[in-house]
Amino acid sequence: MSMDFGRPPRAAETQELVEQRLKEASSGGGLQETLTVEWRTKPMVVQVIDMPIERVYFNPATHRIRAQRSFDPDRDLQLTDDPWSTDSQDYLRYLLQALPSNPAKRDGDFDELKQSLKDYRQNEPGLVTREGILVNGNTRVAALRELGVTSVRVGVLPDSCTWTDINAVELSLQLRHDTRRPYSYINRLLTIEEQAAAGRPLADIAKDFRIRTETAEQDRWVLSTLNDLVTRSRTGSAQLKLMDFEEQQEKLRELHRAYAKAARQNPAQADLLKENKLALIVLEFSKTDVRLADVDFRTRYLQRHLPEQLQKTPEQPAAARVIPGLNRSLPGDTPQVLAAKAFTDTLLRAKAVVKAPEGVSGEAAGEAAALWRQAREAVNEALVPAGKDARVRKRKQAAPDRLNDAVQAIEQCVTDMTLARASRNLDEELLDEAILALRGSLKKLAREAARIEEPGDGVLWLLDAVRQEGA
Repeated sequence: MSMDFGRPPRAAETQELVEQRLKEASSGGGLQETLTVEWRTKPMVVQVIDMPIERVYFNPATHRIRAQRSFDPDRDLQLTDDPWSTDSQDYLRYLLQALPSNPAKRDGDFDELKQSLKDYRQNEPGLVTREGILVNGNTRVAALRELGVTSVRVGVLPDSCTWTDINAVELSLQLRHDTRRPYSYINRLLTIEEQAAAGRPLADIAKDFRIRTETAEQDRWVLSTLNDLVTRSRTGSAQLKLMDFEEQQEKLRELHRAYAKAARQNPAQADLLKENKLALIVLEFSKTDVRLADVDFRTRYLQRHLPEQLQKTPEQPAAARVIPGLNRSLPGDTPQVLAAKAFTDTLLRAKAVVKAPEGVSGEAAGEAAALWRQAREAVNEALVPAGKDARVRKRKQAAPDRLNDAVQAIEQCVTDMTLARASRNLDEELLDEAILALRGSLKKLAREAARIEEPGDGVLWLLDAVRQEGA
């Protein structure tokens, strides 16, 4: 359900001005500029007019900066309570020009947009309600105001527009292929979840975002995981924010794939795998490093490198979880999972303190930074043998993997031969040459396989077949 922010100040005056300019545009000579939008699931053409830039308001419901609003909790609260005040509108302006992953910094893409507007002026119109609320073009208006431009071209939505319509139209416009500045990763996750919570089928949401339904399900799982991490990171007045994970998109997607695959075989091991990988994601290791954090990463490689304060293990096992309505319970987390969660929680809280040093004492910030460095050093030490073992495993698996690929290719060859013979298109001479090449490769394979000290049934068959062929 969309939040209703009400009407901005001077809404009646703005609506009167909009109606006047619409009437002038309709009665004037020459070609009239229009804009096509999706209005209540159907295309609709709206008129474009010039509006004084000071008479339009930034949209407090825009999805573009949804996650970034938590950057300043006090100003976020004020924005919710009074979205049309000067301070609230100034906070929206600030977030629109800020870097999504770190709103303390200015976004280079915003400066590029500003330069483009300076060089070429406004190419595409924005979109407003008749009360002057910007449905699309918030970032452009922020840039135009910095340039000192006094008017902005905007399409005008019908008088019956509601906040539900505002959200739906903004979403449809921002998801077009030609959008100049798409939503950040976290804001996209929040928008998908908002649409799902409103009761829309996930397949329809996925279609709007031009992704598969499975990808939308993955995004919802990732957002749920991030919300859990944010909750677990709270320590005193310090807490991480969703936008702190803005740059972790590929790692989180790989995490979901690995977790889903493991959960089908062993749910307990899947939870352990998830926590091991999350720890490295929180520590901001690379994607290739995170791949090395397997089920046994902590016990086999990491444990001996951890300082004492990072080896804490919960004394009591987790209680069984009761399934509501079924009067049945699921077993609690294993000691290994509890230890991994405790390690991740410690890292989350240290990171929260490091990222918010102004809200904690200098001593606490120093301790958190030292803990963070120790954890990074320990994981770096553990990744060395883990990486070596992974390369060894890869070499060990290379030969069987290649043979399995060859088997699939031969099975496909059988199908192709059947189809070719049925249509009398089989080139028998080329097939004969390929089989002779296969025979030579099998002889080479047999020579290498003969060195295996305790051959299995497959190797014995190969050796026997080559011997018979030689005889």
